[in-house]
Order: sequence, then C-alpha cells, then structure tokens
Amino acid sequence: MGDRARGFSSQSEIGICYSFGMAGTSEEGRFSRRTEWKLAPNRLTEALLEERAAGREVLDLTLSNPTHAGILYDGDSILKSLADPASLDYDPQPKGLRCAREAVAKYYSCGADPPIRTVDPESLVLTTSTSEGYSYIFRLLANPGDEVLVPKPSYPLFDFLADLQDVKLAPYPLIYDHGWQIDLHALEQALNDRSRAIVVVHPNNPTGSYVSEAERHALNALCQKYSLALIADEVFLDYAHDGARRPTFAGNHDVLTFTLSGLSKISALPQMKVAWIAVSGPEKEVYAAMQRLEVIADTYLSMNAPIQLAATVLLDQRKNIQPLLLDRLRSNLEELDRQLARQKTCQHLEVEGGWYTVVRFPVTQSDEDLAIDILRKLSVLVHPGHFYDFPADGFLVVSLITPPEIFREGMERALGMLNE
Repeated sequence: MGDRARGFSSQSEIGICYSFGMAGTSEEGRFSRRTEWKLAPNRLTEALLEERAAGREVLDLTLSNPTHAGILYDGDSILKSLADPASLDYDPQPKGLRCAREAVAKYYSCGADPPIRTVDPESLVLTTSTSEGYSYIFRLLANPGDEVLVPKPSYPLFDFLADLQDVKLAPYPLIYDHGWQIDLHALEQALNDRSRAIVVVHPNNPTGSYVSEAERHALNALCQKYSLALIADEVFLDYAHDGARRPTFAGNHDVLTFTLSGLSKISALPQMKVAWIAVSGPEKEVYAAMQRLEVIADTYLSMNAPIQLAATVLLDQRKNIQPLLLDRLRSNLEELDRQLARQKTCQHLEVEGGWYTVVRFPVTQSDEDLAIDILRKLSVLVHPGHFYDFPADGFLVVSLITPPEIFREGMERALGMLNE
C-alpha cells in the first residue's frame, strides 16, 4: 500500500508519525520480519520538530486527542467512579466483568434507531482498545498470509495491526461522486480464496461517510456468498453531523459480524481504556466465535478492575460530552464553509459524521510537499491525503474538534496560500 503514516492516535496530539514500509534487514536474524518497519520520522514530522525546536507556535489542525480540545469534562464523577472498593478484589472474567458488559449492552439498547434486537452481554468481549479488538479478531479468523479487505482511503493503523498478526491487507476503493460510496464491484473483484473478512469503518475516517442500508445489504450478500466475516469499526458512530442516529452493525444478524467501539470516542475518554467487540450473526457461528474469543481473551486478561467497575459512569459521560463535541464539529464546519464561499479554488468533500473533513484543492505539487510548505511558511499543521491512502494528490485532512479560534485562524492561513 506504499509509504503511509503511522496511526496518529498512539502518538502525541501533534501526530508524531513514521513512514510506513518495510525496512532492510541490517539486524537480520535478531528481530522478526513482521517488525521490519521504517522507523525514521517522515518528512512532515521532521519539519514539525524543526518548527518546535525553533520556538515557533504551530496551529495544529490535526488534533485527535479530545482531552486537549478544550472540552469541559465532569471531572468529579469520572474520578469518583475509579474509587470503587470492589477494585480490591480480583475476579478474572475473560470476556470482562458482567457489570461492564451490561453497561455496554445498555448503550446499544438506548436510542437505537431503528430498534435492534437486544445485544446480549454474553456476546460481548471487553478489550483495552479497538486495536486490541482487531488483533483478537484477526487471530480468530485468519491464518498467516490470509487476507482482510479494508477500505481505501482509510486510517493507516490497519497496516501495523495486519503486520503484527501476519495478515495481509487487500484494499477496496471508496469512490466520491457527490458523496462517498463503496465500489462494490471492485470489492468483489478483490476477493480470492485467501480472503477471510471485510472491514467497514462506519463512519469512515477520514471521509466521514457512513455505510448506507443498500451497501449493508450488498455486503451481507457478499459475505454469505464467499463465507466471509464482517468487521465493523464504529468508534465515530454517534457523531453524525445532522444529529440523526445511524444504525449500528451490532444489530447485523445475517452474517457473522464483529462490531468494534469504545470509550475513546463515544465518551471522548481515550485514557480510560475500555473498548469492546460485539459479536452478532447466525447463532451457531456466534457461539463458535465466542468460545474461541474467550480463550484468546483469557490468555491476556488485559482489562483492569477499576476501569471495568467504572464503565457505567464512564459510558454515561457521553450524554454530556457528545453534545459539546457535536456543537464543535458543526461550528468548525460552518466556519470552513464560510471561508470556502469566499473563493473558488478549494472545496471540502461531503462529510456525514466523525471528527475530520477532507479539503480538495488544485494539484500543483504532492500533498506531502504542500503540507510541509504550509507548516514551514504559515506554522499550520495539516495532514496530507496520502497519509490515509488517497489514490491521488489534491487532498488535505483537518480535524473538526480543533478549538474554534485555532481552526479559524489556521484555515484562513492555509486557504490563503492555496488560493495564491
């Protein structure tokens, strides 16, 4: 999939990232081949470090860390929830404490539109992150060398997760024509006898596009036809810009489906490491998958008691946090529209949900060169489209959870340069 950037969520809020691609074997025999990555910082990161070292203030339009977004949290309730005396007892349950799984099941039953069948707490497996959830699922479904299909463009973290689990990625395209759609024909053409699962990101990061009902039916048909599992990443599900609740794949019972989500985005609490896998589908397949997932989870027992006992309170924080973030998303998108209306060179692509938007501009140089120029000349940090595997140049990605004053000033500078 070429050189890409490392997933930013595991780094600082300014997005320290690395080139993606396999390195040479100067230490051949010492380390596994799966970790032979190019670990040198990419060119944008090098330029950012130079700006910081020179003492220049950078307007960061790539913010992914909600705890640095100027959002007001209910700190007292959050901290109090971590002081449950029951935390002093050790009760190792591979799928996670029952009370925590019940809290997750309640999240799915509250406000689901259209209504879904009850999510059974026994069909949930708690993990510390969705990344860990992906690793469990890849281990469950794929032998070394098997393939998982992932959307393109999409989040670059998939590359590292696949390497670590000895899984190969096969991209399928999202196409843009007055909105984003899955190229279902190309998806089917990408399938082969090593294909094991299709990943959908609902809504996609960074395109902000949800999987439509027609696409969902088509995906189910493909999975049934080729005996594939469906993996649905729903970390941004609740952030539809129009405020309408989108259907969750946790209610998908036609094929074996693994739905991933967690507190990182739902309650904007990435430091409170609670995520989960919700398994749905035909009863026999769900039963077999859960037996195996329980063994995988029991091998690691990664969840800790205080966080699990606090899960109910932490999930409830979404009721306070999500309205604040949704207001932020809408106001920044309105500000971007106002600025774009004053010029004819650039536009932002249609976005339905999530925390990011894509700006399209006339191509005069590579996305990476342009992002570096914007950083060095204007002290504004944006992400080039190639970090997310856009198939061509002409795209920049910006975060809509950026504090409004920084977003306004940063976009004015960047669009001013793009329109020169």
